[in-house]
Amino acid sequence: MVDEPKIEPHPGAEPPRRCGVIAIIGAPNAGKSTLVNALVGAKVTIISRKVQTTRIQIRGIAMEGASQLVLIDTPGIFAPKRRLDKAMVASAWAGAADADQVLVLVDAAKTLDEDVEQLFVRLADLPGKKPILVMNKVDRVEDKGRLLGLVQDLSARIPVAEVFMIAALTGDGVAALKRYLAKNVPEGPWLYPEDELSDIPLRQLAAEVTREKIYDLLHDELPYQTTVETESWKTLRDKSVRVEQVIYVERDSQKSIVLGKGGQTIKKISQASRTELTEVVGAPVHLFLFVKVREGWDRDPERYREMGLEFPTED
Repeated sequence: MVDEPKIEPHPGAEPPRRCGVIAIIGAPNAGKSTLVNALVGAKVTIISRKVQTTRIQIRGIAMEGASQLVLIDTPGIFAPKRRLDKAMVASAWAGAADADQVLVLVDAAKTLDEDVEQLFVRLADLPGKKPILVMNKVDRVEDKGRLLGLVQDLSARIPVAEVFMIAALTGDGVAALKRYLAKNVPEGPWLYPEDELSDIPLRQLAAEVTREKIYDLLHDELPYQTTVETESWKTLRDKSVRVEQVIYVERDSQKSIVLGKGGQTIKKISQASRTELTEVVGAPVHLFLFVKVREGWDRDPERYREMGLEFPTED
């Protein structure tokens, strides 16, 4: 049972506004994007079975009473090997260092692996932060004794502010977590309008949506380095939107995979992405996809700037 602090407003007075930045960190596929979407109540970040799909810090904006929660969905923290990996991990730790609160998400259905072990080693060195430990996917855990043992193990490694058990995909436990966050963020003005759900530009969100559909259809066939850029976004006279995007791959063989026989695969990607973008924009979307080979795009500093990542100087 979570002992939630009570905020007592003056009689007849509106409760004070509160606002805080909350970084959600964890190993790849812990469920960070799913949790952000569940807290916001709308899809603001892509979800994929493929690990390490979140590359940038995406801010989801959730409201709970008089509190605004600015949720940073950070790239998964793992042992980086390539330049892009290093940039993603650096971005995740930067988000944790700058946040008012740090929420560390652990997949309760898995045994502790090297990524989680190293995550808690690094968390111990994070100054001035007492993270909130959130065990996700508890609905998949049959042995509750093992689950409690895991919580005791992790809580012994670093001091934690609170522990929550949730299933982000079904929403179980998410409301209690949201109430706790709302009552513990600092008093202060909201950073965004009340009805805003994310600060990610529509052009960038559109590229992320298409990248998600690529991973959905080609999960085992395509490397996660594949990227999508929105090159054109035009609102037409009838209020519909014409969007042109380029899917960049590293080799001709990958281009053939994305296109598919007779162009059937890219048609499926386009249809799935267009359907979701139409819901996001609230108007018909005319989506045109092109596939290009760009060898070594993950060594181009300009690509990193477009994703909001720092370009590592060393491999």
